[in-house]
Amino acid sequence: MADAPMTETRVDHKVIAELVKPNSRVLDVGCGDGALLQLLATTKGADARGIEISHAGVNSCVARGLSVIQGDADEDLSAYPDGSFDYVVLSQTLQATWDPKEVVRHLLRIGGHVIVSFPNFGHWQNRLHLLLKGRMPVTDYLPYSWYDTPNIHFCTIRDFVDLTRELGCTVEKAVALNGNGQEISIKAPWWLWNLIGEQAVFLLRK
Repeated sequence: MADAPMTETRVDHKVIAELVKPNSRVLDVGCGDGALLQLLATTKGADARGIEISHAGVNSCVARGLSVIQGDADEDLSAYPDGSFDYVVLSQTLQATWDPKEVVRHLLRIGGHVIVSFPNFGHWQNRLHLLLKGRMPVTDYLPYSWYDTPNIHFCTIRDFVDLTRELGCTVEKAVALNGNGQEISIKAPWWLWNLIGEQAVFLLRK
C-alpha cells in the first residue's frame, strides 16, 4: 500500500472511489501521477495497478510506491488477459485516445466493471462560447488551447451513452457533475444532463 502524502483529491476521483468495492483488483489506465491509485489503495485496500504513457507520470507513481508500468492505452491493452481485474478505470483519458471505441471494448474485456470519467463537451457554457465567440472554449475541465490540447476526440454525455449502446454494455450507474464539482442529483433525461453536466462518470459492465 502506498504511503506517500495525499494531495487534494480530484472531484471525479472521489466519485470513482465510491464506486469501487473494498479489496478489489483495480487497473487505472492513463493513471497520470498516481493520485487515484493511491486513493484507492489507502481508502479501499485495493490491489491498485496502473498504466501510464508519460515518463513523468510513471516516475511520480513510483515515487508514491505504486505499481505502474509505462504503456499506451491504444496499443497495450490487448496484452491483458480477459477478466484480469475487478475494475478497470479510464479517468479523464478517453478523449485523448486515438480509438476510444476499441479502448472501451478492451476495458470491458479486461475488467468485471469499467469506470470512465470524461469532460462533457456538450455543456451549455461550451455551446454558448462557440456560439458567441466562435472559438474553442477553455475551461477548468478543458484547460488547453486548440493548438496544444492532448485531446483528440471530444465527446458529450449523449455521445458516450450512444457508444455504450453500440458496444452492448450495461450502464450500472452514471453521475454528472456541475461546474462546482457537485453531483447533479436530479433524475433527468440524458439530453438535460448533457446540457448541465460539466463532467460525467459512468460505471459499466459487459
